[in-house]
Amino acid sequence: MTSTVTIIPTGSANTASVIAAFDRLGVASRRADTPGDVRDADRVVLPGVGAFGAAIRRIDQQGLRAALTDRIANDRPTLAICLGLQLLAETSEESPHTAGLGIIEGAVTRLPEDVLVPHLGWNEVTPTYRGGTVTPGWAYFANSYRLASMPDGWSGARTDYGGGFVSALERGNVLACQFHPELSGRWGANLLRRWIDSTGGTS
Repeated sequence: MTSTVTIIPTGSANTASVIAAFDRLGVASRRADTPGDVRDADRVVLPGVGAFGAAIRRIDQQGLRAALTDRIANDRPTLAICLGLQLLAETSEESPHTAGLGIIEGAVTRLPEDVLVPHLGWNEVTPTYRGGTVTPGWAYFANSYRLASMPDGWSGARTDYGGGFVSALERGNVLACQFHPELSGRWGANLLRRWIDSTGGTS
């Protein structure tokens, strides 16, 4: 059976480019419509483009919050992309009265005023340790907010734009990228392939 990923519809995600990227790798995609879909999936992808508050509300309206947080707590293969990484935090300055998923400690904050916002285009990704899924390279970003500090218990990568920020998080089978691997050429495709292979290859 071929590898598959289950994509959580946040209502603000560019899922077409994510699906296309996995298609190019020979990986089938399906949509998560129920908590059971998230709980039982071999691999889940949490993409996101848009506002923190709107995406969290969509997750809650579909009743997916507990299934998603339980999945990550149990180290089930999960990939978060762009806004998806930010949704893992406790809060965001973008939607200060909206509780994030609370999987990682801390708040997402706006990029500094002395740089152009949004941070749009290619930038360097530098892993903070060796042997992880993320390797040094250049990735495509589209973000106005960022996680400034690496949370306890996680490894990952950093990028500089108006100061350093977290561009990737890794812990076990969970990978979160502030950049868009699906838009990051061969380097991004290789990253997606390594994540698929490291979480079991075919299913």
